[in-house]
Amino acid sequence: MNTLAIRKTLVAAAGLLTVVCCSAKEPSKEFMEVDGPNVRIMRHEDGSSTRFTRTPDNRTLTKRKFSANGVLTMLTIYRMDANGNPVSCKIHDGNNDLLYKVSYGYRKTDGQLVEERMFDARVKRMDPNSGVEMPIQRICYVYDAQGNRSAPIVINLLPGKMFEEVFGEKSTAPGADPFNTSPKSQPVNPSAKPVGR
Repeated sequence: MNTLAIRKTLVAAAGLLTVVCCSAKEPSKEFMEVDGPNVRIMRHEDGSSTRFTRTPDNRTLTKRKFSANGVLTMLTIYRMDANGNPVSCKIHDGNNDLLYKVSYGYRKTDGQLVEERMFDARVKRMDPNSGVEMPIQRICYVYDAQGNRSAPIVINLLPGKMFEEVFGEKSTAPGADPFNTSPKSQPVNPSAKPVGR
């Protein structure tokens, strides 16, 4: 891979994993605009924006990240399950070149997200022992007794780089649902019961 392609990939990957909801450590200057029942636009402090569009059946969520001057920099298309949880996504750069494929794994007992696996869409990395495609990164989560998710446990399988150097963020999950208008979060599994009951 030539130097320009590597640089382009790293720049794309750095903007790739923008989390929908920022940490509550500092007040955010981001705000969400409603543009119809299936479109939300998040305006960022730096002038960039993210446009979320969902299909009427809630099975596809498309996230388009635009620079401050309106140029598309990242396109992510999520496939959702019946509960609105991402099952997989494909991440494209601003030129619509497919960069990454991601799959999401949930615990069968309560539907909590436990793992994300990211695969390089340009270069298949095969396990020499099993012949199975290997992810370039795994993100795992554990939960406490109250059902609170841990910080992401990131396993970067790319040799020679720290995760933050390559991807810039810790998760590909879309974060909070930009279409959820209720202030109280809904459980991932609607049939879930509080611990101890």
